[in-house]
Amino acid sequence: MKLSEIARLLGASHMLNEALAETEPAGFALDSRAIKAGELFVAIPGERVDGHQFVREVFEKGACAAMVVHHGLPFASDLGDYAGRLLFVENTVCALQRLSERVIAGWHRPVVGVTGSAGKTTMKDLIAHCLGEAGNVLKSTGNLNTGYGLPLVLTRMISGGAKPSDYDFAVLEMGMSSFGEIARLVDIAPPEVGVVGNVGTAHIEFFGSQERIARAKAEMVDGVKPGGVAVLNADDPLVIGMRERRDDVAVISFGVESGASVRAREIAVAPSGGSRFVLETPDGAAEVTMPLIGRHNVYNALAAAAVASYFGSSPEQIASRLATSEPSKMRGELMRFENGVTVIDDSYNSNPQALLQSVRAMIDVAASRASGRRVVAAGEMLELGGHGPEMHRKCGRDIAALGVDVLIGVRGLASELVAGAVECPGNAPRLTSFCETPEEAAEMLVAGAVPGDVILVKGSRGVRMEIVVERLKAAFGSAKT
Repeated sequence: MKLSEIARLLGASHMLNEALAETEPAGFALDSRAIKAGELFVAIPGERVDGHQFVREVFEKGACAAMVVHHGLPFASDLGDYAGRLLFVENTVCALQRLSERVIAGWHRPVVGVTGSAGKTTMKDLIAHCLGEAGNVLKSTGNLNTGYGLPLVLTRMISGGAKPSDYDFAVLEMGMSSFGEIARLVDIAPPEVGVVGNVGTAHIEFFGSQERIARAKAEMVDGVKPGGVAVLNADDPLVIGMRERRDDVAVISFGVESGASVRAREIAVAPSGGSRFVLETPDGAAEVTMPLIGRHNVYNALAAAAVASYFGSSPEQIASRLATSEPSKMRGELMRFENGVTVIDDSYNSNPQALLQSVRAMIDVAASRASGRRVVAAGEMLELGGHGPEMHRKCGRDIAALGVDVLIGVRGLASELVAGAVECPGNAPRLTSFCETPEEAAEMLVAGAVPGDVILVKGSRGVRMEIVVERLKAAFGSAKT
């Protein structure tokens, strides 16, 4: 889409010359550090820095234009020739949202919205992968699931030579840390299908209880287009209860333990280390073997199967797509090393629900081996507020009850995680330790690893547990394929 048309949809004023007005941006960017030549820079005022401070810098790096607020750029007259590359709006975030909203409104093809307290990125990736059998899918990338991240994803439809008609589906992750955030996202991109995976304790610092988190997640169901469908986890009471919120949308349930429209039975660890189960849908059944580990990923696969089934895929087609799926980066990646050690990189993020899911998956993998210890390196879990100490301690007790051999807590409240595990004398890990930094934990793991160990690395983003994984990879050499 040309800059002149983008300016029209934004309601932006500008002084673009004729040649520039006919230019199509190579993409949209919010981060001045990552700007690429030909991209349109959107100057977002942040909590710590204001993107307007970097307008000259992005032009020097080759940005084709910048979307700015006039009063946020008092030095526009000092930009020289660059001043003719500015699109002026009243609020850059609102303008970006309005642009993407108008693009979607003229698209007339299905949007699938995905949310959940744990696993929503993997769920989104599996849904997009399964729908890839039926058409070209635009999907959220990275952590672009916020009020400016989701619109940034949608701008891929109108930049870099792409046009909306190139895509048959949009699968969009929608995150939140307060009431109203998902409501705003579904206003921007109203879903025909709204998926709610689970309600856990992520962001409980901001909500106070799981019930209040469920109310915020239910904004997904509230935002489904009339006549659309809500895809809900039948095994999570707070999720399946959302079916009562609407009488003008259908419900497809998925689960393992409860009666559901889409179910899994005979769940087992695959010989390759992934997961194996029998998928049951209203259209029949099929055996699934996929490379993702853990029962929680079976739930993610069931959500994907429910969506794909809604759009007409057969159980056999779904099974075939799931067989070629891959773990999202730092979300359950399994690496086997020549020294006999297996590492599960689940370091992207963590909360109590997700940590326990990952520990169970690690234990399943370890159980499929002839021998070896079950090792957990768990970083502090953030955004738990005043609940933090007790939630860490309880999680430690739960980890001990699962039968872990070694537990290493990393940073801050992870000391409570270790303390909780030690409180279970009958089930306490044989070895527990607390490290102040991921570097210290990595040194301990490298020095103490023995053939047969299965090591899970998990932690909130702020703890940077990916450092542990990188140190293990450097010490252990290339992973076996």
